[in-house]
Amino acid sequence: MKKIAILGSTGSIGQNTLEVVRRFPDKLKVEVLVAGCNLNLLRQQIEEFHPRAVAVRAEEDARQLRQEVKKTSLKVYAGEKGLEEVVCFPEIDLVVSAITGVAGLKPTLKALELGVDVALANKESMVVAGPFIKKIAARTHAKIIPIDSEHSGIFQCLDGRPLKSVRKVYLTASGGPFLRVPLEDLANKSQSEALAHPRWKMGKKVSIDSATLMNKGLELIEARFLFDLRPEQLDVLIHPQSIVHALVEFRDGSCLAQLSQTDMKIPIQYALSYPERWETTGNSLDLSEVKNLEFLKVEESRFPLLALARRALEVGGSLPVVLNAANEVAVEAFLEDNINFRQIYEVVEYCLMQHSPRDINSLDEVLDIDQETRKLAREFLKGKVKSK
Repeated sequence: MKKIAILGSTGSIGQNTLEVVRRFPDKLKVEVLVAGCNLNLLRQQIEEFHPRAVAVRAEEDARQLRQEVKKTSLKVYAGEKGLEEVVCFPEIDLVVSAITGVAGLKPTLKALELGVDVALANKESMVVAGPFIKKIAARTHAKIIPIDSEHSGIFQCLDGRPLKSVRKVYLTASGGPFLRVPLEDLANKSQSEALAHPRWKMGKKVSIDSATLMNKGLELIEARFLFDLRPEQLDVLIHPQSIVHALVEFRDGSCLAQLSQTDMKIPIQYALSYPERWETTGNSLDLSEVKNLEFLKVEESRFPLLALARRALEVGGSLPVVLNAANEVAVEAFLEDNINFRQIYEVVEYCLMQHSPRDINSLDEVLDIDQETRKLAREFLKGKVKSK
């Protein structure tokens, strides 16, 4: 029986993870649930999965939950400190890190410091602190198993093969909802249109990142650190069918690809079962029904944020931290209807242009740069008026 903690249990990845748990009640046991502010869904999860502990964002919500469960043994924690405490619960075998944004960094690090394996869906943690995360995991021998479909695909294709045999690694991108929209119409695209992903059902933030292709930029940086690859070994292909999730080209010209249905439960299950593969039904890929597999080069005039992410990938150091922080602020502003779709790019570009890249020597420095960038982005936004 594998005992797990799910950080972000009420989000898209968290809910899909619990779907996998339902499939394998004899193999998986939920020990800890961590949620933001969706108390109603968390209550349902508590009732069904009977965790030993939960953590929520606000102390007020925690007090309310404590009152409701006072006759049980469930422990309830709140805030950043509470989140780190529940990760430290004994006998946890695997932490599913699925909190969106840099907020997921500290609990991910805490789990790895304790030598607990991490199933990683929080790409931002690896983007801003990849070298530190890998160093801690190497010291404690904790495994980092990627959940993102693309990184899971790379993980499976590499499968212990020597990196010196790898020529190129390709991440695929569906192209999102605006792949074929005229460029002049992009600025006027609404929030609901940007959230309407053609292939995947995801949370709001990652859906917007998919529409801008920033998600792929962040994934390039994540892949660099996850798999110890050089920037020039990484590239992106537009693949609208979302069947091929990753391709690895080797030095001898051979190419391995990982294919599956468009279903996040597949890479989640692999992360939970690794190194085993558990039998499931209903998710087989019937290639005879696939009419076409397209692979297109990225049109950077359509997805200019990817070019900014490539620069951060190549320069490294502090630049990925700035890229991620500026993007988080810009996406939040777009979701609050304060800027238009194209202005997301303007915010990120401004913050990158204002920053002088430097090496980072500590995690405190990572967090300082993150906060400085958020402040800079918000100051820039004060002078912006949404263009219609």
